[in-house]
Amino acid sequence: MQPINRRDFLKRSLLTTVALSLPARSWAQVAGANSDIRMAVIGFNGQGGSHIKGFGSLPGVRLVALCDADKSVLEREAKKLRERNLPIETYTDVRKLLENKEIDAISTATPNHWHALISIWACQAGKDVYVEKPVCHNVWEGKRIVEAARKYNRIVQTGTQCRSSSGLCEAVEWVRAGNLGKILVARGLCYKRRGSIGKVNGPQEVPASVDYDLWCGPSPKGPLMRTRLHYDWHWVWATGNGDLGNQGIHQMDIARWFLGVDHLSPQVFSVGGRLGYEDDGETANTQFIVHSYADAPLIFEVRGLPARAGDSKMDNLRGASVGVVVHCERGYVSNPSYTEATAFDPNGKLIKKFAGNITHYENFIKAVRSRKVSDLNADIQEGYLSSSLCHTGNISYRLGQKASPDEIREAIKSDKEAAETFGRMAEHLAANSVDLAKTKATLGVFLKMNPKTEQFTNNKQANEMLTREYRQPFVVPEKV
Repeated sequence: MQPINRRDFLKRSLLTTVALSLPARSWAQVAGANSDIRMAVIGFNGQGGSHIKGFGSLPGVRLVALCDADKSVLEREAKKLRERNLPIETYTDVRKLLENKEIDAISTATPNHWHALISIWACQAGKDVYVEKPVCHNVWEGKRIVEAARKYNRIVQTGTQCRSSSGLCEAVEWVRAGNLGKILVARGLCYKRRGSIGKVNGPQEVPASVDYDLWCGPSPKGPLMRTRLHYDWHWVWATGNGDLGNQGIHQMDIARWFLGVDHLSPQVFSVGGRLGYEDDGETANTQFIVHSYADAPLIFEVRGLPARAGDSKMDNLRGASVGVVVHCERGYVSNPSYTEATAFDPNGKLIKKFAGNITHYENFIKAVRSRKVSDLNADIQEGYLSSSLCHTGNISYRLGQKASPDEIREAIKSDKEAAETFGRMAEHLAANSVDLAKTKATLGVFLKMNPKTEQFTNNKQANEMLTREYRQPFVVPEKV
C-alpha cells in the first residue's frame, strides 16, 4: 500500500466526518452501513483499555462484548460499562465470543502470542479486526493473517496509530518529495526505561482469576517463572518480542514508512544483550538492528537503561528518545512523538514543523463501513511487514554468540553506520557501569533473505525460527 499524502488524508478525514452525520437513508446506499457497528474488545489489561474508550466514544459504534482470560480484569471493565447503563456481554473464551453473530468487528490487545490466531479466527467468523502491534508473534503467522483478511474479504487494521497522524503523513510526503535530498539512513529509537523484573527461585502461583490454559493459548503451557504474569510476558520469548516488538514496532513502522519500502530487508543483523542486571527476562534490553535496504539502511536501537547509572532521564538522539530520526543529504527530520515531526538543516536550524491529530479508530470504522481496504491507513499488510522486521532482527540476535567489543567492531567495521551505532551503545553501557569486556554482548548472525520468498538464504535454523510449534487446540492454520 502506498502512503497517503496530506491532501488525501484531509479529504478522507472530512469524508469520515460527513459520512458519520449522514441519515440512515443515505447509509442504506452502502452495504452493511445502515446500522451501528457492533464491537467487541478482547484483552484489555493494558492497551485494550484504550480500545474500550476509543471505540466506545465513536458515533455509530456500539460496544457489545468484552473478553479476557482474567476474570478480575473482565469484571472490572464490565462493571464500569454497566454503571453507565451500557449492556455488555462477557466472555473468558474468545472462541465463544466469535460464535456470536451479533458482533460485527473485534479489536484485540492480548499478549503478542495470541494476536495472529484471534485475527484469523475472527476473519473466518466474518468479523472485521483491529489488531494491536505487533500483529504477530512471528513472521509466518503474520502472513497467515494477511491471507485470511484477503480470503474472507475482511477489513483488518494494524494498531500502529501513527499511520493516522496527519502531521506524520505530511512529514513523510515532504521528505520523500526530496526536500532534504536523498535519505541516507532511517533510524528508529526506543530509549525507554525498563527495570529488572526480579528473579524467582521456582515456579510461581498463577493468579486464581486467570484461566491459564486460555491465557497461554498457542504458546507452551509451562510453569510461571517470573513474579508477575501480566505485562512482563513482553520480556519472555514464548509470549513476547522484547521492546523491539512492544514499543519499538511503532518506530520501526514509521522508519519503514519514510523509506517507502514494501518488502522485508535483504540482510539483517543485530547486536545486544540483557545487560545491567540479571533477572527472569530473556529478551534484550540493549540492542541495535541493521536492516540493509538497497537505497538506505533502517537501523533500530533499543535502550532500557537510563542515560547513566542512578539517573532517571533517558538518552536522546537529535531530540528523540522514543521516535525516529531520518538522516538526509541536506538535513534531518526528528519525530519525538506520535503526532509531530520537525525538519532541521545539517546545523540543527529549524526548517519546518509538522503536527496534527491521530484518528486511527475512526479510520478503521470508516473502512468497515465502506468495505474498502484502500481506506485503511494501516492495512494488515503494513503491520505484517513492520512486525516482521522486528522478528527477523530478533532471530539474528537469538542465533548469535557472545563476543568481545573488539570482535564486534571487527565484524561490523565495513558498515560505518553500524560501527557508529555500536560506539554510542558502548558509551551508554559504560555510563551504566557495564563493561562489555567483562560482560559481553551478543553478536548476532548476519542473515540474508530473499524478499520475494521471505526465506533466509543462508541459515536453515533461522528459517525454522520464522514460525513456531503451536499447542493444540490453539494452532495457527497453514491454510486459513
